[in-house]
Amino acid sequence: MSDFFSDDQPEAESSTPRTILAELSSADWENFIGYAARRRYAAGAVVLNGFFPAVWILFTSLKTEAELVSKPITWWPHQPTLQNYVQAFADQPLWLYLGNSAAVALLSTALSLVVSGLAAYAIARLNLKHRQLILTCIVASSMFPLVTLLVPIFETMRNLGLLNTYAALVVPYTVLNLPVCTLVLVSFFQGIPRDLENAAMIDGCTRMGALVRVVLPLAAPGVFTAGILAFVNAWDEFLLALSLNSSAGMRTLPVGITLYQGEFSFPWPVISAALIVAIVPVAVLIALFQERVVGGLTQGGLKG
Repeated sequence: MSDFFSDDQPEAESSTPRTILAELSSADWENFIGYAARRRYAAGAVVLNGFFPAVWILFTSLKTEAELVSKPITWWPHQPTLQNYVQAFADQPLWLYLGNSAAVALLSTALSLVVSGLAAYAIARLNLKHRQLILTCIVASSMFPLVTLLVPIFETMRNLGLLNTYAALVVPYTVLNLPVCTLVLVSFFQGIPRDLENAAMIDGCTRMGALVRVVLPLAAPGVFTAGILAFVNAWDEFLLALSLNSSAGMRTLPVGITLYQGEFSFPWPVISAALIVAIVPVAVLIALFQERVVGGLTQGGLKG
């Protein structure tokens, strides 16, 4: 019995990362290095596919028309110029288009977050009989192509007298953004313990007060993620903006950029400059909230 408790017993070797790497054979090392290299190549291809078009548009916006059509192709502009940006603002009321797009995107995003937040909280917290059926219907509602909804939306807005107004775009954008925003927020609300809300309601909060003071601050990454998705969708949308707001004073940025081309001309450098102006606000927004967006997408995919 004393021998059993003695200190002379051999200790079991712990499987530390160093010992595991030391036990790898040459073939294992080759497979490991090959796998790591393939992952780097795949990551590089994804980054190149995502950034190359934007970088090429930026370089084009800094070139002159003569340099753009010259042969051989010049990748880097030999004489960078900002004249294309000046001409972009001079040829079309770009500031007006920017303001219209910002107003529509911000209003639709705010409305989408309010409505989807209440819907997601009800689905996540209330004892609904057909919760899974409701979620299935929400997912199914987002599968209709936008072109199939264009005529009904146009007729509805015309009957309501909302054509050529901000509401003509804010209302459809809100409806179209509700499915994805609701699904993102449901996954976050389900990951928040109910005890925190119960404690807040014991201290005197109503259910709505618990939602505002407890649930929403804890679900901030999900709220930011849903907000960014809704904003980008509204900022980039073209078909409804072209069909519902045809007056010159109500055009959004995607529609306004199409007006730069003439009957026999297509000024690519000027159009590229206008595209960069359209890309910058979204890029800045995503850069400012990058960590929250990435964390929101990751946690939303793991919860539920």
